[in-house]
Amino acid sequence: MERTRRVIPFTRLGRGDVGRVGGKNSSLGELTVQLASAGVAVPPGFATTADAYEELLDGHRLRTRIQERLDRFHDGGALEVAGEGIRSVIMAEPLPDALRDEIVSAYEDLGRELGRPDPEVAVRSSATAEDLPEASFAGQQETYLNVRGIEQLLRAVHRCFASLFTDRAIDYRERMGFDHLRVALSVGVQAMVRSDLAGAGVIFTLDPESGFPEVVVVSAAWGLGETVVSGQTDPDEYTVFKPSLKDAALNPVIDVRIGAKRRKAVYAEQGLTETVDTAAEERTRRVLTDAEVRRLAQWAVAVEEHYGCPMDLEWAKDGITGDLAIVQARPETVQSRRRSTTLRRCRLTGTPGTVLAEGVAVGEAIGAGPVRRLDTPVDLDRFPAGAVLVTSVTDPDWEPIMKRAAAIVTDHGGRTSHAAIVSRELGVPAVVGTGNATEVLLDGAPVTVSCTEGSRGKVYAGLLPYEETETDLASLPATRTRVMLNLADPSAAFRWWRLPADGVGLARLEFIVAHQVKVHPMALVHPERLDPGDRCAVDQLTEGCLDRTRYFTDRLAYGIARIAASRWPDPVIVRASDFKTNEYAKLLGGRPFEPVEANPMIGWRGASRYYSDGYREGFALECRALRRVRDEMGLTNVIVMIPFCRTLLEADRVLKVMAGEGLRRGENGLKVYVMAEIPANVMLAQDFAERFDGFSIGSNDLTQLTLGVDRDSESLADVFDENDPAVTGLIRILVPRAHASRRPVGLCGQRPSDDPAFAAFLVRVGIDSISVVPDSFAAVKQHVAAAEDHELEGRTVPAGNRPTPADAPPAA
Repeated sequence: MERTRRVIPFTRLGRGDVGRVGGKNSSLGELTVQLASAGVAVPPGFATTADAYEELLDGHRLRTRIQERLDRFHDGGALEVAGEGIRSVIMAEPLPDALRDEIVSAYEDLGRELGRPDPEVAVRSSATAEDLPEASFAGQQETYLNVRGIEQLLRAVHRCFASLFTDRAIDYRERMGFDHLRVALSVGVQAMVRSDLAGAGVIFTLDPESGFPEVVVVSAAWGLGETVVSGQTDPDEYTVFKPSLKDAALNPVIDVRIGAKRRKAVYAEQGLTETVDTAAEERTRRVLTDAEVRRLAQWAVAVEEHYGCPMDLEWAKDGITGDLAIVQARPETVQSRRRSTTLRRCRLTGTPGTVLAEGVAVGEAIGAGPVRRLDTPVDLDRFPAGAVLVTSVTDPDWEPIMKRAAAIVTDHGGRTSHAAIVSRELGVPAVVGTGNATEVLLDGAPVTVSCTEGSRGKVYAGLLPYEETETDLASLPATRTRVMLNLADPSAAFRWWRLPADGVGLARLEFIVAHQVKVHPMALVHPERLDPGDRCAVDQLTEGCLDRTRYFTDRLAYGIARIAASRWPDPVIVRASDFKTNEYAKLLGGRPFEPVEANPMIGWRGASRYYSDGYREGFALECRALRRVRDEMGLTNVIVMIPFCRTLLEADRVLKVMAGEGLRRGENGLKVYVMAEIPANVMLAQDFAERFDGFSIGSNDLTQLTLGVDRDSESLADVFDENDPAVTGLIRILVPRAHASRRPVGLCGQRPSDDPAFAAFLVRVGIDSISVVPDSFAAVKQHVAAAEDHELEGRTVPAGNRPTPADAPPAA
């Protein structure tokens, strides 16, 4: 039939129609028409136009009556009174007959297209200034799901029109400087995807926390997607590496985190939808397979490339057909506004005290103030500016209060919940999904909310001192000596992507094993050796895993992959586990597998474990995780490093074990480095160079073994000194010997950060790279540049004898 200006099908809309149907509906039209060739599936539907909304306002003096209530609000009236009054006058006026007729006709056409009368539809509001790069009105107007039949549809459309004047929407337009009567509203009507029988969620085409652009992050929960967006449930989260997504032979899913998923939204027997508890098996089971995650990520990247900017999408899976679909797409509006050349950092400067609550960190910032615990939104004058908002879950009605808060803490929600999204937009730190904040945080108690310690945010007792710094990355000098990063926590790796580092000089597996795996690998291989208590704890930890060893390799591989992805394609040197026996014994299930040693520091550690009967099966799991990252995920920038390798025979044995697990030097570009932390590594440097592709100086161990000083001894602290001539003399010997064999040498340690003179010494001897913690990067980069300026004519090692900096393997 002939369409008028009041109702338009998605098939006749595009991105240029924001003024007619708003950002949400114009985007659905653009996806429907332009992205079908890329395989992007979008449920069919139609939209009412801004003209239809204006036609409603033009009748019965509605526009004048709305303005009168806005004027009273501007004269000091209450926001709630203004909002309620405007919504009431809109709902009191019937929809124009012509608009009703066109909606009914379009709905009947949709039913014929779907092959069933009165199809279930989603009815969503779309403001005509919505989802612009400089503003996001998302979530401020109403959405109604499982709407069926003409009467329900017309009522839902009418309520959407009125929702342009919710309290939160009025407040947002006031803050952003939008004229209330110059923002119109379109209503999108879209065929429902039966995700109530499957799952739904949100997709970001960058990491929403750090802005890292090389990943797609997919969140997923059971049932309709409203529980994910609202924060009523803690969803699964899947991270996809974009470069590996381009190769069909690779698995680009580099991280999987299973959420609690305790609640889901489903169709109600009477009414629209209801939220119910999930079954126990649903809580531990993944919502999406790797193949489904890949398909959604491919669609998201296609949408991002089409729009030319990072995107925020919503998806749904039909539980009857198994089909996936994109149901919304909008530009991402938080990270895209950040300056990529400026790094802002917050850090606690005092010693943290008691952790009162813990959850997902949002905002990479710190906030402090008295707790204000609320069950429902209150008048603004009842929430003191600078307080810490603590509540179960937020929705758009909370936004006026949220912008007054120093920090936000919720019981429920994930990184794509309402609380998380709004806190990022406001620049307010938030800890979401704590599970118990409203129970353990006392009203009025002073607390500090820290979101600067990785993916887990913490609420500390008391007001702790902290500092904020800002670094202009564009002003950092270029250096010939590579300055790299020491990284341990995979959850924090993406936050450093803006640093112009030359890769990762040290990624320690111990942190991943201790904090993400949490169990001794041999306890998974030989659970029969555990006592009943530990065996029960291991069973609980690995619940849902048919193969307990796969539990270990999955989590280790995901941790390594996040670090490797954060610096792609620059080299990332991953050191095999280097716990001492007393540290291994503290892991869950570790005691039966670890001897008691008088001096673990120089005991059974490093290379000596990897080929021994007591740990070889555990090292095999490490190798499988590393091989999975390199060969299956495509992160071939990973270099494996062997620590504490005492003898050449040990080197040969370890390399043989690695080859048996599919990690052979040279295959698929694999490089294997050795730590230079024992005088034997220096004295036999040329022999070690025949077996390894590079050296990394472990200055702490090299110092203690050269001087015969226990590095942990307080009594001998004044003797322990990396600047001692015996230690620096060994470094002077190692570097030219390694270079003579065309092997690079790096140093990973704290001393170059604390001592500019030591950094200058390393430059003088011709070190190839210095690896430091991220907080020290800018200072060390400047120290190295200054030292290079002074050594242009007098470097110890002639440039022609040094190895080329070709540590990074070719891209996947």
